[in-house]
Amino acid sequence: MTKHILLVHAHPDDESIGQGATMAKYVDEGVGVTLVTCTGGEMGEILVPELAHMAADQDDTLGEQRKIELANAMAELGVTDFRYLGGFGTYRDSGMKWHDDGHAVAADDVHENAFWHADLTEAASHLVSVIREVRPQVLVTYDEFGGYGHPDHIQAHRVATYAVALAAVPSYRPDLGEAHDVAKVYWGAMSASRMRDGLRRLRDAGDTTTFEGMDPDNLPPFVTEDENLAAMVDGNKYYEQKMAALKAHATQITTDGPFFALSNNQGSEVWGNEFFRIAKGSKAGPFNEFGLETDLFNGV
Repeated sequence: MTKHILLVHAHPDDESIGQGATMAKYVDEGVGVTLVTCTGGEMGEILVPELAHMAADQDDTLGEQRKIELANAMAELGVTDFRYLGGFGTYRDSGMKWHDDGHAVAADDVHENAFWHADLTEAASHLVSVIREVRPQVLVTYDEFGGYGHPDHIQAHRVATYAVALAAVPSYRPDLGEAHDVAKVYWGAMSASRMRDGLRRLRDAGDTTTFEGMDPDNLPPFVTEDENLAAMVDGNKYYEQKMAALKAHATQITTDGPFFALSNNQGSEVWGNEFFRIAKGSKAGPFNEFGLETDLFNGV
């Protein structure tokens, strides 16, 4: 059996944050890795002052820049098969705003071509063609809340979930390829115990600004309590590759930002180990000392 994993993400940089080490690990082990990015990230916040003119309300060229950054990040991870859903420019970054409760919601003004407005069947069909082409045993995407409420993350979850179902139906769009049933679906997650420990170490070290306002005893929804986790991929060997991929997304992630601050405080353990919830299929051993799968392909 040729192993293959498909990851479905909303914007360039989401993949490196969530599963950069996992992707590098599987590439190194000879597993097929395909990344599908649903938008160009056109509405992202630009953290490089000299590139501020690329913003959506100015030159509106950020998507092209992030396309370059994604290619650079994938080169760091060794991933050669990365695509945009329906092709680059098919769906635009929807943007977001912050709700009073602290999570993301759709912006007041959403572009007519925004991913949030995408027809679900049409978007899912684009992904069905990829699933039937690369025939993955494992697919990784977001949970139903998109981690923190971003409309594009939620839409990516919906599209991936629907596409998995449609891809397995022999009579659905045979023009898109032979039916294929994805054996296991995972939702990317962050371990609550690891995040609490990391935050407390930061505070004990005198850092009060990284993840400012985040309470270790009242963590945001993108953090998952450990009893709901199913798998942990030990990617510590690939930690430096993940950090290099994050740096490649230069308009979005700065080396003095929270990801690197947490890494400087805790080393590779905070971002080298990547966690998952299982959404389709069953947990299968071998398990680590925490009772979590050590390989997303266990049992397939």
